[in-house]
Amino acid sequence: MFYSGIDLHRDNSMITTINDSGTIVNQQKLPNDEVSILNYFFSMGNEHRAVVEATANWYWLSDLLNDHGIDLVLAHAKYLKAISYAKVKTDKVDSQTLANLLRIDMIPAAHQISPAWRGLRDLMRARLKLVSKNTSCQNSIHKLLGKYNMNIPDDKKPRYQETQQTLRELPMPDEYAALQLKFLLQQMELLHTQIKETEKTLHPKLIPNPIFNASYGSRGLAKY
Repeated sequence: MFYSGIDLHRDNSMITTINDSGTIVNQQKLPNDEVSILNYFFSMGNEHRAVVEATANWYWLSDLLNDHGIDLVLAHAKYLKAISYAKVKTDKVDSQTLANLLRIDMIPAAHQISPAWRGLRDLMRARLKLVSKNTSCQNSIHKLLGKYNMNIPDDKKPRYQETQQTLRELPMPDEYAALQLKFLLQQMELLHTQIKETEKTLHPKLIPNPIFNASYGSRGLAKY
C-alpha cells in the first residue's frame, strides 16, 4: 500500500508518497492539472490512499481522485495542527507529515460533503458573511456618530428602514463625516438586498429538508 500526502495550493500541489515502512518512494511538485495528478498516482499502481488538508479548494481534487478509484481522506485543518506541529514547515515537510499520519491512521478526518450539497452550504456561508458585513456597517455608524456625541436611541436600530431614512437627513458636523455616513448607508442597502435575495434562494431548499429541520427546528434562517 502507498500513502500520499498532498500539500494543495492554488496553482500547484506537492505530493509525497511513502510505502508501508514509511520510506519515500516518490515526491513531486505538480501543477494543478488533472492529467498530471492522475499520471502521478497511476504510475504507482492501484493500492493507494491519499490525504489532503481541508482547505478552500479541495472539491476538484476529491472528485478527481475518488472518480478514479483513489481513496482520498480529508484532514480536519484545526485538529491536524494540534498533532502535526513542526518548527520547520515547507511544502515537502507538510506533505510527508500528512503521508505518515495517514500510514499510521492518525489523520483527524473531516466530513466530505456530497457534491449535491456543496453549493447550498457555500451559499449559506456566503449569507453569514453578508450578515456579518451588515452588522459591521451598523457598528461603524454608531462609532461615527459617537465621535460627535450623536447617538441613536436603543429602539432605533440602524437596520430599520425608518432609522436609515432619519440618518440620511441627519445634519453631520462636516462634509467628510456626511460622506462616510452616506457610504455606510449605501453599503447596508446593498447588503440588505443581497441577503434577501440569498434567503429567497435558500428557503425553498432548506425548509422542506428534514436534515435542516432536525438541526434548526422552526428557527429557520437567523435574522440579521
